[in-house]
This record gives sequence, structure tokens and C-alpha cells, in this order.
Amino acid sequence: MKYFWTFFWTFALIQMLTYVAGAMMGTAFNFTTGAVMAVIATIIILVAPAILPNEPS
Repeated sequence: MKYFWTFFWTFALIQMLTYVAGAMMGTAFNFTTGAVMAVIATIIILVAPAILPNEPS
């Protein structure tokens, strides 16, 4: 369930970011760009804790 909710919120936030950034630049909204960025961001969010060490240095 945590993977679903992580993807859901990442997808929603990246789509909003894509819309706002596109509106500020004066370009059309592109759903595909936001979807691809959301998948990449979700993978990074889920992989980063596995790579980073747990104990302080």
C-alpha cells in the first residue's frame, strides 16, 4: 500500500508542478512529461532509503 500512495502523491504533485511551470513559461500542458517524471521521481524516492546508510557517521 505504501508504494501505491507514494506513487499517487508523487504523480499528483509532479502533474501540478508540470502545469504551473508550463503556465509560467507560456507552453502547453503535457500530461506525458508529468507522468514520466512522476515514475522517475517515485523510483528515486523508493530506492534512496535503501542506498543511504542508517547509522550516523
